[in-house]
Amino acid sequence: MTVEKQQPGAVRRVVTGHDAAGRSVIAQDGLSPFVLRTTATGPVVTDLWKTFGSPADNTGNTEPCSTVTLAPPAGGSVFRVVQFPPDAGYMAGWDEHAAFAAMGHDLSGAATRKGSTVGMHTTASVDYAIVLAGEIWAVMDEGETLLKAGDVLVQRGTSHGWSNRTAQAATVAFVLIDALPLPARG
Repeated sequence: MTVEKQQPGAVRRVVTGHDAAGRSVIAQDGLSPFVLRTTATGPVVTDLWKTFGSPADNTGNTEPCSTVTLAPPAGGSVFRVVQFPPDAGYMAGWDEHAAFAAMGHDLSGAATRKGSTVGMHTTASVDYAIVLAGEIWAVMDEGETLLKAGDVLVQRGTSHGWSNRTAQAATVAFVLIDALPLPARG
């Protein structure tokens, strides 16, 4: 199956499983249907798999994804791909509060900021971010760093945002693992 790279949210998901005799099989092969477009021109979030505990349960064939939520399930994880368009094409008119609310995350009271980066947020998780294509800035409350294809960021419950300052889309794979919340800052 060929996936058109320009099609936001088009991420092929191949899932293995077991047949009745216990032999390994390809259980699913197709585009993930769990896609959230934050706006017509903003980032596109595609969930690929979720777990609901650790160790994960590999029995059964129940689909673990249903809705796209920002944080992983309590005690679990989420694996997703986010496609970030260039900031210049959407940031000025992007409603960060509505976009995060669509993922079940309330930004009220968060230190969001318009301008160079919007959507600053915090989750009680450890996140592994792997840049697959393009480049993107990881923005912290204090400081930022440029990540390019092949780079990995380990995000440990910190307030952060993303900024694509190029003319090309950036694609980042994320694995979010539930973590204990950090004490309130201040």
